[in-house]
Amino acid sequence: MDLEIQGRIKELAEKYGPENVVVILGSNEAEAASLAAETVTNGDPTYAGPLAGVPLGLRVYHILEEEIKKEIDPNVYEEQVGMMEMVLDVEAISKEVRSIREQYSKY
Repeated sequence: MDLEIQGRIKELAEKYGPENVVVILGSNEAEAASLAAETVTNGDPTYAGPLAGVPLGLRVYHILEEEIKKEIDPNVYEEQVGMMEMVLDVEAISKEVRSIREQYSKY
């Protein structure tokens, strides 16, 4: 997750309260999704960005997770995400993000 995005997420959590912010990831591999999820929940593990040492505890999901998929119009989901769902390891990505969410999310 780049430093600009980290800063924006931090600003939004401060402005609206972390209990009112949900982060939806779109990473194409499990490791990247895990790193991004940890960044917005427990702080940047690379200690490189605005969220270094800042455990926001935000709720975080991947767009491929069933909880998010069911909230989106099926036609829109298919048009925008359907191809990703066919070529990515949905189970591995979902498992990584779920694990981080269960471990660090406060909300």
